[in-house]
Amino acid sequence: MTKHTRRISVNLPWNPDFVDTFLSRARLADEIGVDTICVIEGYGHDAFTGMALLAHQTSRVRIASAIVNVFSRTPATLAQSFGTVDQLSGGRVAIGLGASAPGAIERFHGVKFERPFARIREAVELIRLYWSRERFSYEGPTIRVERALVSGMIPAQPTPSIHLATLNPTSVRMAAEIADGWMPTWIPNDRAAESVAELRRWSVEAGRSSGAVEVRSPGSATVVLDPERQAELDRGFAQGLSFFAVRNGPGYFRQFERQGFADEVAAMRDAWQNDGPDAAAEIAMEIAPRFSCRGSVEDCVRHIDEQSAAGVDLHQVSVDTDDDDEWADVLAQIVG
Repeated sequence: MTKHTRRISVNLPWNPDFVDTFLSRARLADEIGVDTICVIEGYGHDAFTGMALLAHQTSRVRIASAIVNVFSRTPATLAQSFGTVDQLSGGRVAIGLGASAPGAIERFHGVKFERPFARIREAVELIRLYWSRERFSYEGPTIRVERALVSGMIPAQPTPSIHLATLNPTSVRMAAEIADGWMPTWIPNDRAAESVAELRRWSVEAGRSSGAVEVRSPGSATVVLDPERQAELDRGFAQGLSFFAVRNGPGYFRQFERQGFADEVAAMRDAWQNDGPDAAAEIAMEIAPRFSCRGSVEDCVRHIDEQSAAGVDLHQVSVDTDDDDEWADVLAQIVG
């Protein structure tokens, strides 16, 4: 394996029933040099409770949301919440934001999924304004604030680090113009370099440096320690891919179309409708290997180094094991 330090990110499932495991793995990640711990928020447990626990129990690792949506909380609430965790962590918060999808926003939060780009831009602008702890007035397409009250939270970072999960060219260009990081998804491995180069070009066109935006890997590298688990993990990934392509809103369907998989996704949709999700997953199995890596440590390191050469800055890594020490040992090998 190449001997150099790799920047990796791990997702830690946040559930109060398993808080001991959550925190023990966080402390291990902190010790071995993992760059970022991400806490996911969908329609289960909220992200901020878990992030606050991580802030208190670690000392070096960056703590990120991946992602928190911009519909269910006001920008002021987002600024309060992220700023509080940033204060608690001593300045280690990365704010991961996105629009999410119509299903989660409308069927869980009961909020209309309208004007997502405008909502994201307003959230970014207003979080930065609240973070400054100065009085301001703001008038945007959906939010108006007159002489805002100065927030009582005191973040450690002078300005927030905001990372955006965006899909289509309009929203990716917005990330290139205003964000500190980009969290792409469902881009095949062999198109990562092209996508990163496009983002860098848009950053320069917006008057920023080519490296102004940190790029997270669009797919993950999963280390499989037991070869007998390989088929099950491959199948699970294909099931997730088919769900996003068929059931998670038109934005994801169009993303696969843009990446050259219109025929495959159309076939998945027909299969899901006629024969159910298992049939759709069978079709997804044909293209799933192009979107991530699942294999040995050596396989995953090779994939990560290829993605680094394509311009990716931060790599999502997981290890298929229930043993904390084994998990930490593998991650330490990958970090280098």
